[in-house]
Amino acid sequence: MVASTPGQHPPPEQHHPRADAAELRALRARLAALDPAEATNVIERMPNDERAIAFRLLPKGEALEVFENLDPALQSELIDELREETIADLVAGLDPDDRARLFDELPAGLVAKLLSGLSPSERSMTTTLLGYPENSAGRRMTPEVAWLPVDMTAGRAIERLRAYGDAAETIYSVPVLAEGRRVVGVVSLRRLLLSDPATPLGEIMSEPVWAEATDDQEDAARQVREGGFIAIPIVDHESRLVGVLTVDDAMEILEDEEDEDAARSGGTEPLRRPYLSTSLFGLVKARVVWLLVLIVAASLTVGVQSFFEEELDTVVALALFIPLLIGTGGNAGAQAATTVVRAMAVEHVTPGDILRVVGREVLVGAMLGATLATVGFLPAMLVAGAPIAVVLAITVVAVCTLATTAGSAVPLTARKVGVDPAIVSAPFIATIVDTLGLIIYFSVAKVVLGI
Repeated sequence: MVASTPGQHPPPEQHHPRADAAELRALRARLAALDPAEATNVIERMPNDERAIAFRLLPKGEALEVFENLDPALQSELIDELREETIADLVAGLDPDDRARLFDELPAGLVAKLLSGLSPSERSMTTTLLGYPENSAGRRMTPEVAWLPVDMTAGRAIERLRAYGDAAETIYSVPVLAEGRRVVGVVSLRRLLLSDPATPLGEIMSEPVWAEATDDQEDAARQVREGGFIAIPIVDHESRLVGVLTVDDAMEILEDEEDEDAARSGGTEPLRRPYLSTSLFGLVKARVVWLLVLIVAASLTVGVQSFFEEELDTVVALALFIPLLIGTGGNAGAQAATTVVRAMAVEHVTPGDILRVVGREVLVGAMLGATLATVGFLPAMLVAGAPIAVVLAITVVAVCTLATTAGSAVPLTARKVGVDPAIVSAPFIATIVDTLGLIIYFSVAKVVLGI
């Protein structure tokens, strides 16, 4: 059922024809025995039509919590299957930042309809978030924030926080503002409770660590994690408070980014939804483009072997070691790329460190190659003779050095020019190393063997 085209109402709920009364009772009993997190796990693993049936069987309060836990893509599909009033209740119950993420998955016409059904304050907060760039800190912050004026005392501050109640996302770390909503400090609830009630906030607040609303969400999330903060203020370009980024949202951002890097390092696109709820077409779509690109790139190795066809005909034994060299070079390059990408992710290295990093990896590659050449020389000599063993040993040293150099330089260069390092890391580096490694191999063979 499709109901999310602009200007069209979602269809009324229908019972699935295969879901008889006994099955529904069994499913209801199964869900009733689960907490919301477990129920979410069960529901997100179901096919689309069964997921909607199961969701309708949840109690209203639990249904909202389960809906909040689902990925935005699954929320969007579920909305297509629910009654209009149910959708309105669910959307109204979401936090503004979660609502904004859901709206990114919905058609513009449906978004406009859902926005019109919100209260003025909720509508204003949601449209504000939607106004920030995608993947920015402003898009993931919560505007429901408690704050304290800098001229207030600790005792009055506690009373003010008590008055906020559940209206604020967090009261454990609170921005302190001067005139014009400018952030001048941050104070923790613990510090407030342990201070004399008459102490001015200016004497107990900490220096603020904040992010601007237009900053990249990953950068802001790393500030939260590395500083060990419960939340950090999000400000505009004039240091005025517009929201906070909480630790749970920061961890979710970093998990999504790390999933994306892991997927692209392996030559695929991130699924952005649970595996079992991804269609076969979705799985194919996430992988096929990368495979096509890598096939085209790998055709370079075929061209190299064709170019050196005479040498292969002269010394057939050279062909025996081509898979070994390709595998060794690809693995060495992937190891270096993975290490450097991870080091950049935790800000242990930056593009400005490229010379130091590449210098270290050149030495590492040479040492790895020398170790492998030493171990493999005798077996190669026994199989193909001493001259080819010499060719293989020299090539292994050169290929490992080339692989670690490329594996370190390519991600750092990509970051410097604004490209995601994960996109150009392991698969492309392996292809580059394969091609250049074969050129080195046959060139060394021509010199050593005189062919």
